[in-house]
This record gives sequence, structure tokens and C-alpha cells, in this order.
Amino acid sequence: MLRGLSGICYSTNDMPSAIAWYSELVGTSPYFVRPVEGPPAYAEFRVGDLQTELGLIDRRYTPDGSGDGVGGVVTAWHVDDIRATFDRLVSLGAREHEPVTEQESGFVTASVVDPFGNVIGLEYNPHYLKMIAARTEA
Repeated sequence: MLRGLSGICYSTNDMPSAIAWYSELVGTSPYFVRPVEGPPAYAEFRVGDLQTELGLIDRRYTPDGSGDGVGGVVTAWHVDDIRATFDRLVSLGAREHEPVTEQESGFVTASVVDPFGNVIGLEYNPHYLKMIAARTEA
């Protein structure tokens, strides 16, 4: 049974640049990098309300067939101000994948492709906010 997103891993051909880019985006350095000495093959951040694990992996270590193109799965991160987040990502070098789009029931979606070919989904999600509020009330 699926219980919730515990982590996501983006791949890259340029780990130092990806680490710097994501450090700028999330406002902190990775808390975990391997190997400790030498060029990194994996780095991990903790992000957001639930401290979701956001990993970066050198594309050399991804499963065969993962490819270098834009991925087909979009994982949406809740954001409170989707336009500001979208604009910030573009200013950092991401490119538009899906424009900011109003959906039904108050949902708003968008996505960008980071400089390393990974799709970052953005979503203003009223359900997410209800779940976070319920969690803090408990």
C-alpha cells in the first residue's frame, strides 16, 4: 500500500552544478553526500513541511534505459505561490514545461525542466493544505 511520497531522485550528468543549483533553489546545502571524498555520485536534501528527501544522482548510476531526455513522470511539489515559484525557477535557468494553469476546485499546476533535464512539477493544492492543517491540529 502506498503511504505517501518519501523521496524523489533527479538525475544529472553534472553533479557539482546540480548540487549548486538545487542548494540555491531550496536554500540549503545537502545534508548527505556520497562519497564523502572525491566527486559526488549522490547528494540528498530534506525539503518542505514533511522534510521529503530530494536526491540527486549521477546519471552514470541510474538504471539502464533511464535516458538523457526529459522524463515522463511529473512529481508535483505543493507551493503556496505558484507564479512566484515558477518565475524563480525560470530565473535560475529552468525552462517552461507546462505553463501555470488554473484547474478545477482551486488547484493550480505548472512544471519546468531543470537545467539537467528533470521535470519539476508545481502545484497549489488545497487538499495538501487541509492535510497539513489537520496534522498540526492533532
